[in-house]
Amino acid sequence: MPYSHFSSRRRRPFWRRLPAFRRPDDLGLRCLLAFVAVVAIVAPALLVHYGPHVVVVHNRLIRVPRHRVVPKAELPPVEPVAFQDLAPADARAFNATVPFSTGPNPAARPFHLDGTPEQRARATDCMAAAMLYEAGDDGEGQRAVGQVVINRVRHPAFPKTICGVVFQGSERSTGCQFTFTCDGALIRHAWRAEQWARARTQAALSLGGQVYAPVGYSTHYHTDWVVPYWQSSLDKVAAVHSHLFFRWTGWWGTPPAFNRTVSSDEPIVRALALYSDAHKTGAALAAAQTAAAELTVAALAPEALPVPLASDSETFLITIDPHLPPESFALLAARACGERPRCKLMAWTDRARTPTAMPLDAGQIDAMAFSYMRDRTFHYDKTLWNCATFKRPDPAECMKTQVLIPAREVATKAAPTPVPPAAEVLPGVRRKPATGATPTALATPAAPDSPLTAESR
Repeated sequence: MPYSHFSSRRRRPFWRRLPAFRRPDDLGLRCLLAFVAVVAIVAPALLVHYGPHVVVVHNRLIRVPRHRVVPKAELPPVEPVAFQDLAPADARAFNATVPFSTGPNPAARPFHLDGTPEQRARATDCMAAAMLYEAGDDGEGQRAVGQVVINRVRHPAFPKTICGVVFQGSERSTGCQFTFTCDGALIRHAWRAEQWARARTQAALSLGGQVYAPVGYSTHYHTDWVVPYWQSSLDKVAAVHSHLFFRWTGWWGTPPAFNRTVSSDEPIVRALALYSDAHKTGAALAAAQTAAAELTVAALAPEALPVPLASDSETFLITIDPHLPPESFALLAARACGERPRCKLMAWTDRARTPTAMPLDAGQIDAMAFSYMRDRTFHYDKTLWNCATFKRPDPAECMKTQVLIPAREVATKAAPTPVPPAAEVLPGVRRKPATGATPTALATPAAPDSPLTAESR
């Protein structure tokens, strides 16, 4: 057989050698093979692109689900802060595997805050708090945090005021956007006055046009020892010290998306009342002081609580620190009294003037700074402050100077309605003796049918 004839037969496809009725359609087979090839290439690519980000660190498999890119017609959701359950070392190892975006990272436009001096002061203090509690006393970190706050206030997905952005979600124990606003950091840790001054200066610069270019239009950040769930839906664009900064993917992370008109109607934030004169209104200050007082009293060990008089287990005479929040006095009294149905606690700010026994004389009553009395039999519960020492938003909480009317004058009037013993002698109510009355009677409980009555001056 000639070699050329043998070679030509070898080049013919096998189906050419089959009987005609067993040969497959040539075009159909090619289409089938092409389809299988496309599926074999595209399917793995789709799984890699849209599947979870899987990383093995320290022999632990970490999966972070990927999220879709939100289109321009839909506003991206602002997810609450929630973290993967990872040890700091594992989180750092995972974060190191997340690449930085290779796309453009333009600097944000300068921002200038409008509004009245009071509104600008509130915004400045909100910004200073975010800078200080998020970045510490570090100038570069503060500038980066401030730029994120400004980026957010310009973005339609966030509140339109500086204070609104910083304290977004702070009314919840979880879900706040800046963790210091809902984890008690404002009460647990107080920065020094000079640190606040530096943060306020930096906040004023950021709100007056200063731009921190490295973070661009970032709207999110986190420390490198945690992995928040929202991380996989954003582009990683910058690192400043231990903080990593992110922006939204797609159109919502581009400069045209940051087009919202910012409001200058800055809200009053109660949590800042202890640190900011701009946020010190009656209600705001009272709420902040109450929160601080609760933490102060809750931290007291049982052995640190006041002890009653040896001669009267229902009476406490104590000295209080005038620098503590006034609300803490009432909480301390309630905790010291415990479940006693009858209890009275009287306090002075000067240890030298604090009595050690009952009854009290007129000078001791006049120097009293705080008093609490309870009598559950008559549903009586009264707390009073000496408002010359501790300003109170409600005048009803202030001790009043009172005058006792002698019994012979009362006898000429109609018979008084009996009053509970607890209400007749209010500890801390500074009474001025009238003619014929003895000072010692002021601190001695009278019987319910006593003709003595008290009259406010």
